[in-house]
Amino acid sequence: MVSATRALYKNAYAGLSKKTWYLALVMLVNRSGTMVIAFLTVYCHIKLHFSITESGSVIALFGVGSILGAYVGGRITDAWGFYPLQVTSLILGGLMFISVGYLKSYVSLCAGVLVLSICNESFRPANATAVAHYSSVENRTRSFSLNRLAINLGWAVGSALGGFLASINYSLLFWVDGCTNIVAALLLLKLLPYVKTGSKRVAVKHAVVTQTPYRDKVYMFFIALTILFASCFFQLFTMVSLFYKTQWHFNEFFIGILMSINGLIIVAIEMVLVYKLEGTRPLTHFISIGVLMVGVGYALINVLPQAAFTAVISVVILTLGEIMSMPFMNSFWISRTAENNRGSYAATYTIAWSIAQVAAPTFGSQVIAHQGYRALLWLLFGICVVAAVGFYVLGRNPLRPLQRSPVD
Repeated sequence: MVSATRALYKNAYAGLSKKTWYLALVMLVNRSGTMVIAFLTVYCHIKLHFSITESGSVIALFGVGSILGAYVGGRITDAWGFYPLQVTSLILGGLMFISVGYLKSYVSLCAGVLVLSICNESFRPANATAVAHYSSVENRTRSFSLNRLAINLGWAVGSALGGFLASINYSLLFWVDGCTNIVAALLLLKLLPYVKTGSKRVAVKHAVVTQTPYRDKVYMFFIALTILFASCFFQLFTMVSLFYKTQWHFNEFFIGILMSINGLIIVAIEMVLVYKLEGTRPLTHFISIGVLMVGVGYALINVLPQAAFTAVISVVILTLGEIMSMPFMNSFWISRTAENNRGSYAATYTIAWSIAQVAAPTFGSQVIAHQGYRALLWLLFGICVVAAVGFYVLGRNPLRPLQRSPVD
């Protein structure tokens, strides 16, 4: 039994390129400092004494900057390549994290968070394009899962450490987050050689795909569903963390532990699960199940008694839903791309999540202010059900996504 399990894990990680592993290591270092966003709502409300709606609007502005950053990042990636943009965005993002920690007024913090998110989030389209570049068609889903594993292992470390540091001094969060960004940039320069990509740097071979994501009707329906789902998922790190602090009176350290549980479960089982499931059913089958599980995770907070074990059970269900949905969502969008439009598709997918970053705290805080937390949790369950049905319908559409890139 032990040997079979060992072999399963070995096979799940086998066949990935060395550069894919290096890129995951860079991501691990970067995300190990991720703690500001997880505690930003609590920081604004508890430490800076902003109202719930003001605190939500700060997070929403981070989402606005993410949209702008993703759009610009996608354009730069297609034109100039993913390598220089990753380095630049990591360094600028790190400097901005440190700077934002010194902003205390509502207006200055809003402006700082907006600029921070533009710099920081332009990294995502470039990074997604890099993962695709260093992987093969056969192991692309696992390559994205390895990158997610690094993100979530870093998230587990960062959330637990962030909860501890927040209980001492919130300013430490900004310094650690900023410094890990900069260290990740230096590590990328050290481990991965410069790669010439982008239409401005190299002649694009086999330029047979000219379709933009905005003309791809199937993809845009997928993006709309992604926004619905992501708007629900982000509540875990914004309004739900605030709910645990203000309504159930959990301390920051325990909230950090809850967030780290999310990352640790992903690290433990996602690669193996993707390895076993990939190719057995249409991508949208797994996405639909995962989205529904996220909704159930929120509903359980209303159904089960007020206790620490309820929060743990909810996070476990939410995490399993994330594992079932997000790796296959990455596979879906990448399957519709070619080398000369991948940055634009990656940017559009990133923008969908950025829109959700705006929508989640905005509508979440408004629902809480007028109807309360219980109403929000039931609403999240309902939206997830709608999104799950939408992904199921998408899978039955005759214009299904390509399973291979026409260039790759």
